[in-house]
Amino acid sequence: MQTHEISKRFTNHFTSNGHTLVPSASLILDDPNLLFVNAGMVQFKPFFLGEEPPPYPRATSVQKCVRTGDIDEVGKTTRHNTFFQMAGNFSFGDYFKEGAIEHAWKLVTGSQSDGGYGFDPERIWVTVYKTDDEAIELWRKVAGLPDERIQRRGGEDNYWDMGVPGPGGPCSEIYFDRGPAFGREGGPIADEDRYLEIWNLVFMQDERGELSPKKDHPPIGELPAKNIDTGMGIERVAFLLQDVENVYETDLVRPVITRAEEMSGRRYGANHVDDVRFRVIADHARSGVMLIGDGVTPSNEARGYVLRRLLRRIVRSVRLLGVNEPVLGEFATVVRDTMGPAYPELVEQFDRIDGVVRQEEDAFLQTLTSGSKIFDLAAGETKSAGGSVLSGDKAFQLHDTYGFPIDLTLEMASEQGLKVDEEGFRRLMSEQRQRSKQDAASRKVGHSDGGAYRSILDTHGTTDFQGYKELSTESRVVGLLSHGQSAVSAGEGAEVEVVLDRTPFYAEGGGQLADTGKIVGDGFVVEVQDVQSPVAGLNVHRGKVLSGEVLLDATAHAEVDPARRRAVSRSHSATHLVHAGVRRALGTQAAQAGSLNAPGRLRFDFTSPGGAVPPSVIADVEDEVNDVLLNDYEVRSEVVSLEEARKSGAIAFFGEKYGDKVRVITIGDYSKELCGGTHVHRSGEIGVVKLLSEASIGAGVRRVEALVGLDAFRFLAREHVLVGQLAEQFKVRPEELPERIGQTVERLRTAEKELERLRGAQLLSSAGTLVDAAEDIRGTALVAVATPDGIGGNDLRQLASEVRNRLGARSGVVALFSSDGEKVSFVVATTSAARDAGFAAGKLVPSFAPAIGGRGGGKPDLAQGGGGNAAGVPDAVAALRTAISEVSA
Repeated sequence: MQTHEISKRFTNHFTSNGHTLVPSASLILDDPNLLFVNAGMVQFKPFFLGEEPPPYPRATSVQKCVRTGDIDEVGKTTRHNTFFQMAGNFSFGDYFKEGAIEHAWKLVTGSQSDGGYGFDPERIWVTVYKTDDEAIELWRKVAGLPDERIQRRGGEDNYWDMGVPGPGGPCSEIYFDRGPAFGREGGPIADEDRYLEIWNLVFMQDERGELSPKKDHPPIGELPAKNIDTGMGIERVAFLLQDVENVYETDLVRPVITRAEEMSGRRYGANHVDDVRFRVIADHARSGVMLIGDGVTPSNEARGYVLRRLLRRIVRSVRLLGVNEPVLGEFATVVRDTMGPAYPELVEQFDRIDGVVRQEEDAFLQTLTSGSKIFDLAAGETKSAGGSVLSGDKAFQLHDTYGFPIDLTLEMASEQGLKVDEEGFRRLMSEQRQRSKQDAASRKVGHSDGGAYRSILDTHGTTDFQGYKELSTESRVVGLLSHGQSAVSAGEGAEVEVVLDRTPFYAEGGGQLADTGKIVGDGFVVEVQDVQSPVAGLNVHRGKVLSGEVLLDATAHAEVDPARRRAVSRSHSATHLVHAGVRRALGTQAAQAGSLNAPGRLRFDFTSPGGAVPPSVIADVEDEVNDVLLNDYEVRSEVVSLEEARKSGAIAFFGEKYGDKVRVITIGDYSKELCGGTHVHRSGEIGVVKLLSEASIGAGVRRVEALVGLDAFRFLAREHVLVGQLAEQFKVRPEELPERIGQTVERLRTAEKELERLRGAQLLSSAGTLVDAAEDIRGTALVAVATPDGIGGNDLRQLASEVRNRLGARSGVVALFSSDGEKVSFVVATTSAARDAGFAAGKLVPSFAPAIGGRGGGKPDLAQGGGGNAAGVPDAVAALRTAISEVSA
């Protein structure tokens, strides 16, 4: 049975039993606790927690998932994967344990002719949480399972949560016995290779805190309703039904390995070392393509960092298989062809995906060259210091700054007889990931406990946002937090978080900055400085009590700063137009990858696999956008179904979570996007858009920055004045300025080169004088002097070489120093006779460098360096004189 058929049977089974089919969410949902979506229930988490009312009582989905905790183990075994598909059925306070068990049993053991999977019921085993007698009884009743095929297990195995505070509950796992050839008797508790888990039924009833019930810590409370969350591994079921050894042999994964075999001439299954590489390629190719498809681009931070690591591990593995030509585009094509039937967006966006992987591969090939040089330098420093372990921070620098894979660092270190401080490296990696998560979480949640927000939500419901139509509302204070804790009052000067039952304030989101303004009540004024939505549906106003005392349950007048709102709205509408203009110019592969809408300015990030955008194209986009402003199109908003929006051509964005109903913003016939932000009423209100710059911010991602409205007008006015002043200075018309300035710059460059030549000649002419003044120390001529200040390193080297040449066959040491403020540079050169006498330039440096607070090094004939104590040059000369005297003696 093919994998796509397995998925189809799953969703058909549940939709025929009253479940709503929900499409897979993006892999990059906005959740500060998760780097990527790692389970089918993630998009339903607000329903489980009671933060949002579920739009349906039961649902089913096949969710794409990425788990990155075991990247280093991928390939070494056949059990670890970063990308997989999780099929699930969900009940939001509808059916519970009995319903979940009934549905699962019928699908797993139902005949294939009736739409089931046809597993032999005599080979099915289950595990339950150690105290869940109810589940045991239901397995007996529903499935007729005998006691010997029902096993109790502790929290580590049979309690499920996300690994972070949130929903959880005891679970029951379904296993298939593969037979004696795969391991020993005794059920899952004895051997999980023979008894393979295929489905986990989670009885979602608890809310866990910082400490998990998996470790026998009690939950902090119960969820608002008893729910069901299940997860069936599509790939695991596939390799059982396809009668192959493991996931890597299934119909959607094996083709990548086959392509790698064709390119390398090697065969999967021939030896373990190559097999590891084949499996890394197959797993990471799928993960990489799926992540790029959802808008992730390679970078050195967070999600982009993981993607970059995955892609570069592929390249490294292919190189170790003996393939040196570019490969990522080939593997991406295979993934598109295999996964496209289930995820058609991969086909639609393939030009962009292909461009990203090819550009990343080109960059990594350069990294392999430059990184190898950095590694060689670090390894050399370690050896010269007498060490045998490359430090963790060096390995981290190679990985973080240069994109050098840690496994490559380990391999190259081993080749040079070195080890790597892996513990130190992994600690730094962990610290970096933690900082990323904390930064994201703190921006959303501030200093408050998320439970406090959920309590407000449970008691008073979601915030009624009136900001699309109103800039002020009469409201009631339904939540008040001070210093991160719930409060009933807060006095003058206090930093507070205020939750209103209804509000005109827009909470930061979708690239749009939050509104600011005031909340005024009977005897108090709160200045609103920021608005966030730490839990879905709740707007939290953060600010300071300017006067009086704000009280919980007080009535208040909430008023947005109208000038700021209008300015931000102009920028947001302008961003939509810039997006449309860029797509018209570059095609659909130019997809939005981020934005910032602030008063008077905007920032728009977009994917551009083709590299830099020509200035002429940017100029055309600017001209087209301003033409739209001149036409003064109506800006319309409407709420429609997601399907209607997509059919109408509205653009949806990567990583966004959309409900059944979405808001569509249309500007004339020029732009149509899904958007929850605020906008102008007509395009003419934007005024002017001036694109300031276009530049790269990462592999395959470009950034346009622009000014909007009055800010753009002021910029153009200043630019006009500047051009006028320059034209007057150069005595030309404004349109002749580029040519005249170019001519002037060229003349200056020519003059500077001539001046440099004359300076060099003058400097070299002093070589004879320096040789004549050489000091004889026990038969060795020493030229050690301070040259004029400000001489560059190149000139200093040329002069030292010239003096050394003029010393001829004599034993001679030349040391020249040049100061630039407190800094000092030096060059040491030795003649052949001096080197024969034991004077190596590099070895002389340590004798005098401390006097100038510096260091340096080099070869026996030439060394150089610098220091930070120019006043120490006389002492350095004296120290060098002493060193030569001692060696000569």
